[in-house]
Amino acid sequence: MQAENLSDILDWTIDFHRQLSLCLADCVNENESERARLLLKYLAEREQALTKVVMEFKKTASSKALNTWCYEYLDKHPIIKHKHTDLPFINFSTLQITENVMHMHQQVITLYRDLTAQIVVNSAHKLLRELLSLEEHEAMRMSQSANRLEDL
Repeated sequence: MQAENLSDILDWTIDFHRQLSLCLADCVNENESERARLLLKYLAEREQALTKVVMEFKKTASSKALNTWCYEYLDKHPIIKHKHTDLPFINFSTLQITENVMHMHQQVITLYRDLTAQIVVNSAHKLLRELLSLEEHEAMRMSQSANRLEDL
């Protein structure tokens, strides 16, 4: 995908969460650890929920914000094409699952943080701040829940 504007970035984000959700869900019954299966199921559900939330952001965002160009930034910092299905979640421990999912989320957070610093159009800046906050809070929530599972 060649992203040029914020609408493209939201499409990429929706696809990112959808694909990660599918990958995690596909691995639920394959992992031998009960804790890992619980974590994979939980994370798959959270990723699916994030997919829906970002879709709503796209539906309700102003066309001015969505049409804001960001190709100059993206030329210098291309979006990472994730291949979630390449990760062997079926063989990962709960710690490895958490580390990998948090690493992927950190890349999305960094993208939104950097774009927020670059784009000055008020409506686009506000949209990016809201998306950044959503991604940060969801990553923190998933991490805390994963840590609680480890404490059991």
